[in-house]
Amino acid sequence: MKKVLITGASSYVGTNVRQHLEQYPVKYKVDSLSVRDDSWRVKDFSCYDSIYHCAGMAHSDVGNVSDEVKAKYYAVNTDLTINIAKKAKAEGVKQFIFMSSAIVYGDSAPIGNEKIITRDTPRMPANFYGDSKVQAENGLMELADDSFKVVILRCPMIYGKGSKGNFPVLEKMALKLPVFPKVENHRSMLYIKNLAEFVRLMIENEESGIFWPCNREWSNTSEVVRMIAEAHGKKIVMIPGTSMALKAMARVTGYVNKAFGNLAYEEGLGDYKDEYRLCSLNESIREMA
Repeated sequence: MKKVLITGASSYVGTNVRQHLEQYPVKYKVDSLSVRDDSWRVKDFSCYDSIYHCAGMAHSDVGNVSDEVKAKYYAVNTDLTINIAKKAKAEGVKQFIFMSSAIVYGDSAPIGNEKIITRDTPRMPANFYGDSKVQAENGLMELADDSFKVVILRCPMIYGKGSKGNFPVLEKMALKLPVFPKVENHRSMLYIKNLAEFVRLMIENEESGIFWPCNREWSNTSEVVRMIAEAHGKKIVMIPGTSMALKAMARVTGYVNKAFGNLAYEEGLGDYKDEYRLCSLNESIREMA
């Protein structure tokens, strides 16, 4: 039996991964730990095989924040991550799994422009949030060796029932609007159940390295909205020819590119030797309805 510690006791990802691992009680013993204060420093890590670190400050509006807030992002996303990993290594933990993000590659490409991430795409964070993840990755890789395996997960947008972020916004629009712009864009997404299974396989196979877990298929914002509406028994009309208007709006607000911009992982980049995609995009949306 492998003993796993999940940091971020009340986080959306941590909670769902724990629930998934607990479906295999013979294989895994799972504990959760809050790291909001310094009590983690006296926690005994020596009994754990793997630590799944998903505690951190999430992406928010980074356009106009104080230096104090920026410093807090680095304190939590970078310094705390590295310090927990150092303690884990010193106490004999064999594996440390870090929740990084596609944000290390910068923002989505503007509407109408492609952005396809490959294994060789350089990290180019566009803001302090992305840079805090990059600096955490750098610090963790310095700790990695044969006895301390580091796994870095550069996840795209994670969604699922009860998730936060852009997906619930799309869901609200799908259920309220009679029409929606028809736009051709490509985005990689990751269903929470697919992520949970991927994490399980990382632990089971005692992996190390950098990984890009994602749904098998790319998403298209307009198609996702249509699928959501359909899953709820609602019909929504897609309006073509709106790209120019949306491009004009994108000059005023960043929300347009967040919704209709492009950021996708190259086909096959998210593949793994064992199958972890428990649901397709369409199946996941129906499952959430």
